[in-house]
Amino acid sequence: MADLHYITLREQPELMHRAAAWFNSKWGVPKEAYLNCMEAYLNRETELGWFLCQDGDQIVGGLGVIENDFHDRPDLTPNVCAVYTEESHRCRGIAGVLLNMAVEDLRSKGISPAYLVTDHTGFYERYGWEFLCMVQGDGEPDMTRMYIHR
Repeated sequence: MADLHYITLREQPELMHRAAAWFNSKWGVPKEAYLNCMEAYLNRETELGWFLCQDGDQIVGGLGVIENDFHDRPDLTPNVCAVYTEESHRCRGIAGVLLNMAVEDLRSKGISPAYLVTDHTGFYERYGWEFLCMVQGDGEPDMTRMYIHR
C-alpha cells in the first residue's frame, strides 16, 4: 500500500491511452468516448478532470468528471463518473481520496455543487454526498439515484 499515489491526468498526460483503456475495461463505454473527454481536459477546453490512483505503475482506481453521465437532467452538472477501484484494492479508502480530490479540484475552480449517479446506497454518504433525487438513465428501464456534493 505504500506505493499508492494519486494524480490528475494533467500531471501524467502520457497515461491517457492506458487510462482510457482501463476505464473502458471496467464500464464498457467506448475507449474513444473516454479519450475525447480526456483530450478536452488535457487541452484545457474543460476543467472537468480525470483522477487516478496507481499502485506502482498499475492503475488501481479512478474516476472522471463530465457534463452529463447519461441521464435526463442536464441541469444537474457536472457529474462524477466511472468511479472504480480494483477489487484487490478495495476497502483502503481509495475511492474516497479520489472523490475528495475531484470535489476539491472543482471547488478550487469555482465549480460547486457536483453530482453523481449510482445504484449504491450508503457508500457515497461516507464522503459527504447526499441523495438528491431519482433520474432516468439513457436507455435504462429503471430510475437511478442522483447524489449531490455541496
